[in-house]
Amino acid sequence: MCRPHFSLLRRGRCQITSKLIQLIFDKLEALLSAQLPKISGKTKLAQAIRYALNRMPKARAYLSDGRLELDNNTAERTIRPIALNRKNALFAGHETGAQNWAILASLIETCKLNGIEPQGYLTSVLTAIVNGHKQSRIEELLPWKLNITNSP
Repeated sequence: MCRPHFSLLRRGRCQITSKLIQLIFDKLEALLSAQLPKISGKTKLAQAIRYALNRMPKARAYLSDGRLELDNNTAERTIRPIALNRKNALFAGHETGAQNWAILASLIETCKLNGIEPQGYLTSVLTAIVNGHKQSRIEELLPWKLNITNSP
């Protein structure tokens, strides 16, 4: 679970933390397994315990792979601007305007997610279109395919 670039001190602390987390996982799984037979199988609590126990093997991957996070907060923060732009498009005044706004907002946020400066990307795409880029090769203009010098 420890990331390879950690200093020795941090790596040692990470290994101790990993052991504690492993212990917590083990105790939680044992507790849930012990409680499940004691409650009615049709209750919401039993459903929640079965849900947790069924996902425990995949959650344990967190213990051995330092790239994984236990929650998805990073992903949620990353996509929040996309969701906000989508909501803002509802107030564009016209359906066509809203669709155009959503497309543009999606392209801008996709650029950001791929580490591409949005204004440079849009300039390159519009220049390519004006210069006669074929519509049949439109995939070449997607943010992750177009070769642009990043200058944030």
